[in-house]
Amino acid sequence: MPKLTVDGIEVEVPAGATVLQACEAAGKEVPRFCYHERLSIAGNCRMCLVEVKPGPPKPQASCALPAADKQEVFTSTPMVKKAREGVMEFLLINHPLDCPICDQGGECDLQDQSIAYGRGFTRYHENKRAVTEKYMGPLVKTVMTRCIQCTRCVRFAEEVAGVEEIGALYRGENMQITSYLEKAITSELSGNVVDLCPVGALTSKPYAFEARPWELKKTFAIDVMDAVGTNVRLDSRGRQVLRALPRVNDAVNEEWASDKTRHAVDGLVRRRLDRPYVRKDGKLQPASWAEAFAAIKAVDAGSSVAAIAGDLVDCETMYAAKALLRSLGSDLLEGRQTGLAYDTSSLSAVNFNSTIAGIETADAILIVGSNVRWEAPLVNTRIRKAVKRGAKVFAIGPEIDLTYKVEWLGNDMGLLGGLPAAVTDVFAKAARPAVIVGGAGLKAGQGASLALVESLGLIKDGWNGYNALHFSASRMGGLMLGYAQAGGIAAVAEKSPKLVFLLGADEVSEERFPNSFKVYVGHHGDNGAHVADVILPAASYAEKSGTYVNLEGRVQRGDRAVFPPGDAREDWSIFRALSDVLGHKLPFDTLDQLRAQMEAEVPALGALGEIADYGWSMPSLDAAASGAIAYPIKDFYLTNPIARASDTMQRCSAELLHGETYAEAAE
Repeated sequence: MPKLTVDGIEVEVPAGATVLQACEAAGKEVPRFCYHERLSIAGNCRMCLVEVKPGPPKPQASCALPAADKQEVFTSTPMVKKAREGVMEFLLINHPLDCPICDQGGECDLQDQSIAYGRGFTRYHENKRAVTEKYMGPLVKTVMTRCIQCTRCVRFAEEVAGVEEIGALYRGENMQITSYLEKAITSELSGNVVDLCPVGALTSKPYAFEARPWELKKTFAIDVMDAVGTNVRLDSRGRQVLRALPRVNDAVNEEWASDKTRHAVDGLVRRRLDRPYVRKDGKLQPASWAEAFAAIKAVDAGSSVAAIAGDLVDCETMYAAKALLRSLGSDLLEGRQTGLAYDTSSLSAVNFNSTIAGIETADAILIVGSNVRWEAPLVNTRIRKAVKRGAKVFAIGPEIDLTYKVEWLGNDMGLLGGLPAAVTDVFAKAARPAVIVGGAGLKAGQGASLALVESLGLIKDGWNGYNALHFSASRMGGLMLGYAQAGGIAAVAEKSPKLVFLLGADEVSEERFPNSFKVYVGHHGDNGAHVADVILPAASYAEKSGTYVNLEGRVQRGDRAVFPPGDAREDWSIFRALSDVLGHKLPFDTLDQLRAQMEAEVPALGALGEIADYGWSMPSLDAAASGAIAYPIKDFYLTNPIARASDTMQRCSAELLHGETYAEAAE
């Protein structure tokens, strides 16, 4: 580990570290545009110049210079100051004076660094170069005259997203960054290039000209668009969430977010349920809360009550519904609304045991029945990292582009009973082997996939390579709270409950409960609301504080960014009020009291940021499996009621998946 001094401060850094990283370790700020911690080093903006001894008597780019023993680094000498001023002057030669109308204004690296390290004036008075705008799809707005060719977007697309659709044309002064043939970027992670762009050449198209950063209230929340549990910051003004940005969490999402996470937020204000409804004469009619509760009480269901949890609900909602059903004498709880019925007697057998961060260290991976790229885009980026490190990936299912090299074995679950020798040989030599079983794999052959634990040696000291990949934000929390019946939702339907609560459950087949009185507790006028007899308007994930458990069992909590619209209320409070009317008053009056009882019943739900310890145990299941696999997600952009209500997601689906074209207006 080399030791060097930075402005007189001695620091020791790991072998292979750069001088820029050594400066950061010493607490010295070094400006940069092209350098990014999670991307390869380009060394083309030259803003990070420092003076190094021993070495040539000139400034050197610290991002590309390896740290070495006995180096002396100076970050603020007159030579360095003059060099940085010169670089900034060059970068601003062609940059337009767009700051008053640029969406990057207020959070722009170029603004900040030009003030901190620039001259404050320019000596160039020639005409500025102009570059035509490039079309990059429905999410990324381009103003390429602002581009300083830092190539962050190019490197992200190639290295992280795995979709090599952004690159550079021409040379020298004529260089331009563009997408391939100026087509829309097809990656489901394309919105991250907006965060990466340091100058406002790439900004968010749906958010264009909506707000300034200082106008927005920032709230930490947890994303519910998939089961990864992406840490996000919701930026709101008044009663509307205007954008969602990722927060850094190296154990979960690093600093990335999927396009659905970022841009489905406009669906929070469309198709909303803002008042109760009661079905009269076959039509849903607006009603008061008292009328809606009276209609539910009139059912007189006794203990014949069921609750079906949707994909987006928080643990507090599920606990409140469970407490109400328990007081009524029922335990008909189910969260797998589409019909999955895998064994849940051991939660460790349906958990992502390698952890999200851990899967990138695997050296042999078998994917069974999962389109990881759509079901969990940020798990897919981790697998891509593993491939870069030398991991071999095999897959069973219909062939798709996962952005890395995959050896497809076929589309027959029967392959699990007799894997080719080429696969077993690789796994026999692997130190950290892993199997990832998606929803389609769990449906068609949970027992066969669990049999691989022994045959492929998936469990070693400090390593559990058996992983179930969920794609519903509520799934693991629901399983911890008992939202699972032997036989799944079909077993609940067989008992023909008189009263069914649909907790934001919009994917339940209409034929499931033909004779039941259905109460939809949710926030959007989607499928569940259309079949309901009573609608109780609830809050979305952005409008309540909620606890969520991601696919690896990590417990996380998000805060409320805005208030729900109209007469809508937080879900748990709806069940608390309803319990009074039904004569079974629940023993909590506040969210804190509810959480205290929930954590007393399931202590793991109180360990925020921690991964629940399920203790490995394997159920005894039939290892037979056969049949073709069909991936459960047919349209990445329209998987839940919020996304389906989003104009942005509708356009992404139409353009990126179904080939529709959109004419761009001239600006």
